[in-house]
Amino acid sequence: MSEFVHVERDDAGVATVRLDRPKANALSGAVLAELAAAASDLERDLPRAVVVTGGDRIFAAGADIAEFDERPVGWETARAFHRALGAIAALPRVVIAAIEGYALGGGLELALACDLRVASSSAKLGLPEISLGLIPGGGGTQRLPRLVGLAVAKRLVLTGEPLTAAEALGVGLVDRVVEPGQATEAARAWAQRFASGPLAALAFAKVALAEGTQGSLEEGLALEQALFAQVFTTEDARIGVRSFLTDGPGRANFVGR
Repeated sequence: MSEFVHVERDDAGVATVRLDRPKANALSGAVLAELAAAASDLERDLPRAVVVTGGDRIFAAGADIAEFDERPVGWETARAFHRALGAIAALPRVVIAAIEGYALGGGLELALACDLRVASSSAKLGLPEISLGLIPGGGGTQRLPRLVGLAVAKRLVLTGEPLTAAEALGVGLVDRVVEPGQATEAARAWAQRFASGPLAALAFAKVALAEGTQGSLEEGLALEQALFAQVFTTEDARIGVRSFLTDGPGRANFVGR
C-alpha cells in the first residue's frame, strides 16, 4: 500500500495518480519512490489515459528541502527525480497534469513530464531553486526550454519568479485554464477523450515527438517514417481510414489496437 501516491481507475480506462503528502505535497525521496512504483504498475497494466493531480490548494511544492539539510543529496535527489519523472514521461499513454494552486520546483518538473497541463486560474507555476542557491535538478532546465523556448525558460530559471496561470497559458506552459477547483475534473474529461482514441497512434506520436526532436532533422524524419509505416499495421488505422472514406472525418470508433 502506498502512503503518499494513490492510483484510481475509472470505467473509461482513465487512471488518476494523486499525490497526498500534507501539507504541501513536497516530493521527498519516499514520495518519488512511490511515484516511480506507481508508474511501473501503470506500465504493467496500462490504462487508456492518465491524469496526475495533487491537492486542492497545492499540486506539488517541489522537493522536500528538509532532506537537503540532512546529508549531501545532490546525486541521490537528482536520480530519484529523474527515475520517477522519466517513468511518467515514458508511459505510452497520454498523461495530463491537473494543477490546482502551486506547482513549484519539482512540482512543476512533474507537470513538465506530463504531455499536457490543465491549470486552475489561481495556479502559480515556477522554478524557484535559484533563490536557494540551487538549480532545477528534475528536468526543469531541459524539458522547460523544449516546451516554451529558451528565452522564457531562462527568465523562469534565472529569476525564480513564478507565472500566473494566465501567463503560463500565454507562453505555452499550460494548455488549458479552468475555474478554481475544476482542474482535475477538466483533466479527467479531456483524458476520457484520449482514452477512446487510437491508443497505438497516440503512443507512436509520443515517441516521434520525444525522440525525434533529440537528434538531427534527418534522424527525426527517418524515425517518423518508420513509425508512420508501423502505425498502418494497427487495427485502429484500418478503422480510421475506412470510417473517413465512408462517413467523413472525426467519426471513427477506435478499439485501441
